[in-house]
Amino acid sequence: MLPTKAYAAPAPSVPLAPFDFERRDVGAHDVLIDIQFCGVCHSDLHQIRDEWGAGIFPMVPGHEIVGRVTQVGAQVKNFKVGDLAGVGCMVDSCRTCPSCQEGLEQYCETGMVGTYAGTEKETGRPTYGGYSSQIVVDEKYTLRVSEKLDLARVAPLLCAGITTYSPLRQWNVGAGHRVGVMGLGGLGHMAVKLAAAMGAEVTVLSTSPGKEADAKGLGAHKFVVTKDQAQLKSVNNYFDFIINTVSAPLDLASYLNLLRRDGTMILLGVPPEAPQVHAFNLIGKRRRIAGSLIGGIAETQEMLDFCAEHNIMSDIELIDIKDINEAYERMLKGDVKYRFVIDLATLK
Repeated sequence: MLPTKAYAAPAPSVPLAPFDFERRDVGAHDVLIDIQFCGVCHSDLHQIRDEWGAGIFPMVPGHEIVGRVTQVGAQVKNFKVGDLAGVGCMVDSCRTCPSCQEGLEQYCETGMVGTYAGTEKETGRPTYGGYSSQIVVDEKYTLRVSEKLDLARVAPLLCAGITTYSPLRQWNVGAGHRVGVMGLGGLGHMAVKLAAAMGAEVTVLSTSPGKEADAKGLGAHKFVVTKDQAQLKSVNNYFDFIINTVSAPLDLASYLNLLRRDGTMILLGVPPEAPQVHAFNLIGKRRRIAGSLIGGIAETQEMLDFCAEHNIMSDIELIDIKDINEAYERMLKGDVKYRFVIDLATLK
């Protein structure tokens, strides 16, 4: 077993604190990664509060992991010691169901194994995430990371990047499409960058007029203040797609009216209460509401390669791990542009 340092939530809603545990030994198909940076996702906060239920405590969050390979198993083919590598939201799945066979492991029909708050299939031990010094992962669930990009800014691509990239690819977004992005946070700022790089016209839909300069700096072509009814009316029946990253309660009806005939709103955020939608908001223009969950391993690798090619990275604030509880409080207030990333050198 491999002694590992980390920060963990001892119990639901208890502040994170130093925590020592043991990783499994490196197996024949495993890689050992020395973690250098880990992004802080809003889902980390949901999980440590056990808001989604079935939490396993102590809980070591973190599923936006990048670092260097320090050991490989005897049968590992795609990684060698010294390589940069990443780990996203899952570390295993059944591998045999139709979804897994189609490279859509995130939709595994027996349930993917989360990078944290999950259970290892072979050992039955809890999985612990990236707020830690190292991680052991099967190479099939490990991603190659380019040396060309700022590694700290790459970390959030493993969740925020793939969560927004996957629906853009699924719906073949590109030149000639008009894309609205609701919310300019960790997910939203990546949606803007990616959709713009794919050639779409991008409009940020925000309640905050002060975010216009930032939105356009990220690549948005237009900005609409949704509290301004005249601005909102100006984009009625306008968008082919709306990427909805908002996790706060909101009235979907006013935003569905912004879709053109056959337009699609793709839900990525998870509000605390189920939204209410009248059928007429959909029927009248044959509009659709859809959802999307991260991406499979192959698609995540495709996303990382796309970002390396187009020099796309997250905008981040690098923090010391001892400041993680304060970072959570700031995240709740929207006081971050646009993703906290932990420097794991501060753990050692």
